[in-house]
Amino acid sequence: MKMGENAAGKHQQAFDLGGGFAPQAPSKCFDDDGRLKRSGTVWTASAHIITAVIGSGVLSLAWATAQLGWVAGPTVLFLFSFVTYYTSCLLAACYRSGDPVSGKRNYTYMEAVQNNLGGFQVKICGFIQYFNLVGVAIGYTIAASISMIAIKRSSCFHEKGHQNPCGVSGTPYMIMFGVVEILFSQIPDFDQISWLSMLAAVMSFTYSTIGLGLGVSKVAENKKIKGSLTGISIGRVTQTQKIWRSFQALGAIAFAYSYSLILIEIQHKTMKRATFISVVTTTVFYMFCGCFGYAAFGDMAPGNLLTGFGFYNPYWLLDIANAAIVIHLVGAYQVYCQPLFAFVENTAARYFPESKFINNTVDIPIPIGGYKPYKLNLFRLVWRTLFVCLTTLVAMLMPFFNDVVGILGAFGFWPLTVYFPVEMYIVQKKIPKWSTQWVSLQILSVACLIISVCAAAGSFAGVVIDLKIYKPFKTMY
Repeated sequence: MKMGENAAGKHQQAFDLGGGFAPQAPSKCFDDDGRLKRSGTVWTASAHIITAVIGSGVLSLAWATAQLGWVAGPTVLFLFSFVTYYTSCLLAACYRSGDPVSGKRNYTYMEAVQNNLGGFQVKICGFIQYFNLVGVAIGYTIAASISMIAIKRSSCFHEKGHQNPCGVSGTPYMIMFGVVEILFSQIPDFDQISWLSMLAAVMSFTYSTIGLGLGVSKVAENKKIKGSLTGISIGRVTQTQKIWRSFQALGAIAFAYSYSLILIEIQHKTMKRATFISVVTTTVFYMFCGCFGYAAFGDMAPGNLLTGFGFYNPYWLLDIANAAIVIHLVGAYQVYCQPLFAFVENTAARYFPESKFINNTVDIPIPIGGYKPYKLNLFRLVWRTLFVCLTTLVAMLMPFFNDVVGILGAFGFWPLTVYFPVEMYIVQKKIPKWSTQWVSLQILSVACLIISVCAAAGSFAGVVIDLKIYKPFKTMY
């Protein structure tokens, strides 16, 4: 083994707010600002986005639709998809600061905020973005463990009957997921996980299609469409509970559509096309999964469509769906966490440029397949391992799937998906204050803020209720 070169490598291009690359003529390998070109296409970008979007959020959409009813449920799903697509296009327009053709490229979400808004707003954006990424890692750990538990319980129900409680602890499965993520987190950056995103995207289609198919078959079996125009009925829940749960449903839907925070990190000139393909694809799946799940179960729609055991058979198909969820979440966890990993590592390299622990790599030969030696960086190994351990520990302490999903959706949707893209677009296009377009954009932003506040209130209310019967590390499913 020998000492290698600077471990930051390509990461130095990710979150380097101060520049440091000399402009040069564009070439096959370099952009016009001297940075390595990204090798992604519209299809790899779409795969990254679909991997990030069709995640654990789709599993709670039947429950969310049940809280809102046949009128508000599909309407809210469509409105969220439209807002997400529109604001993502605004964000894509901010890929270059100043001139849209020759202006300075922004390689990350934070860099775009820095160059368009600057000042204090960049710090607020950074806090929200990275807090949200940590939250997503926790949420995905919970969701993956629930799916692994569902596979175990499915076999138990098949052997011992549906009346057997088949209780299973979630803690060992969260630890298993954490160990896998520690291994995958050592993959240096986005350029080297395209294969993982492609696999994860296939898995997302697999379990979404199975969930949809089971919903359709359940409706056919019932020979009627369940549910009502206004959602879960008073009597099954109190008036107050219905209000809180409706708000929480908004958070669940917001979470299902939140991916803007990693859009710029994924791709550049193909962002608009990739966004269109991804939003259309995911909206079709969301509509079908949410609506058929509600039609199948009505007020009894489970919080997690494939793990709530509204379906028991065919048990092997449920096992395939839940295995696909776990594989998908392994990849989605990495897609979301790579920007955070890069930020911490680049910041450390900037503050401690002479540190061998932070900046040097060790070449480890790979004896099979003719692969290049793996460049092990000790700082990356230690910090990413600690991060995964921390998110796994928090997931074990707060294993509330629907509540966590709602909180993440509420906390991240307005600022990252709406506010910053709107404000950056206004600056980028020099839209006059109080003009019709300016007022329209502000109305959109304020409306989404109100929705996020309501969603947060409903989700926190759900956490309070869950904590009344909760015992740390002893949650049984």
